[in-house]
Amino acid sequence: MSEAVALPTAAGAPSSRTVSHRPTTGRLLLLLPAGLALLAGLDAALVLLGLPAPVELDRLPQVHGVLLVLGFVGTLVALERAVALRRPAGFAAPALLGLGGLLLLAPLPLHVGQTVQLAGAAAFVGVYVALWRRQRDDAVLVQALGAVAAAGSLILWLGDVPVPMLLPWLVGFVVLTIGGERLELARLAMGPRAGTTLVLLACGLLGGIVAALLWPRPGSVLLGVALLALVGWLAAHDVARRTVRADGLTRFMAGCMLAGYGWLAVAGAVWALGGAATSGPRYDAVVHAVFLGFTISMIMAHAPVILPAVLRRPLPYHPVVVLPAVLLHASLVVRLWLGGALGSELAWRWGGALNIVAVVLFVVLAAGSVVLAARDAGR
Repeated sequence: MSEAVALPTAAGAPSSRTVSHRPTTGRLLLLLPAGLALLAGLDAALVLLGLPAPVELDRLPQVHGVLLVLGFVGTLVALERAVALRRPAGFAAPALLGLGGLLLLAPLPLHVGQTVQLAGAAAFVGVYVALWRRQRDDAVLVQALGAVAAAGSLILWLGDVPVPMLLPWLVGFVVLTIGGERLELARLAMGPRAGTTLVLLACGLLGGIVAALLWPRPGSVLLGVALLALVGWLAAHDVARRTVRADGLTRFMAGCMLAGYGWLAVAGAVWALGGAATSGPRYDAVVHAVFLGFTISMIMAHAPVILPAVLRRPLPYHPVVVLPAVLLHASLVVRLWLGGALGSELAWRWGGALNIVAVVLFVVLAAGSVVLAARDAGR
């Protein structure tokens, strides 16, 4: 017997996603590689910061970014989309992305993990093709373009293109995926032409990504302008600008989203004003503004909506989750401004360490909330 309940969105309207109380063993197994990729990526972050780390593998710093972006975030998103597709074949995407992430850590040639992840990215694109055929939705199209960017990054990586040169492709994956998600969840608030506008902005961003690869300096400026245009439109039209005045979960979600847009604008400005960023403080700023300030903040915002639909378990909101969110953004200011912009190595290292604490704390609190809710439901 199962029970389904509507989930609140940041727009304050019921979401089409539901929570069912049927067993979730298979989905939990698919989430396990994502969790391991997250832990390995955070361990690699400690190594890169010059801090003591539980595990120190020579390959960890090399695969740090791909582990977190595709092994962790990619697996989570692919699993959520496979659940939406409701076809067994759709689960090949999260399975291969997660397995590929683990193989990146194994004592095997690097191209083994890269190839498996590329197969997962190709399957991920296939999931979006199937969803598009079901309903020709602009939100699905934008997210599909993000999956294409993920596949493109892995093709280039297999071709020995350095990871810093892949950065725009990985940024495109998370930005277009989350942008499409926002359109899907808050379409009514964004207006009747929102889908067409977002598709055009997404195409502009992809054009900037390709230009940054072919002509790094001018292309990166174009990419920065395209990114600023996209995030400016999202921030201006997202209902979060209004719901941030609400209370409880709705306010928490809106606050995380608006903060995420702010960090994405920082990354766009770095590219637009200075061109390519492949090393040093500017590279550090783009990487962590996008993948911590924007991506993790958006994960925090959407976790109460997305995770219950995937795990079939409720994730109750508690005000304590505000703590890791505030810590994440405060530590990013320390890392990127005091550490990167002002050149304080101590601030850079402390900010990075607190970034890790914020992510781990959120995961622990979210997992604890799910476990406690399941225990209470079983009484």
